[in-house]
Amino acid sequence: MAFESIDQLARRLAESVPKGLRSVKDDLEKNFQSVLRSGLGKLDLVTREDFEVQEALLVRTRQKLEALEERLISIEIEKTTKKKKKKKAKAKKTI
Repeated sequence: MAFESIDQLARRLAESVPKGLRSVKDDLEKNFQSVLRSGLGKLDLVTREDFEVQEALLVRTRQKLEALEERLISIEIEKTTKKKKKKKAKAKKTI
């Protein structure tokens, strides 16, 4: 979360304080900013850019995995077909 977003949120929180406490509005806003930055700093967050890079990497990895699965299936089908042909040829020789 960008600092300007934290500042806006802190400002909104300070503005939502009852009118009797508005005299300490600036202090509250600074305290809200400090608490928000501290709390968010402790979270294990990533930037949107890093997230999108990882998302794209995952999409490419998934596509490669699907291609490998299709290739494996075709190899298995080919292998099974060859075995069947060998069995048929062997059966013809024994007859």
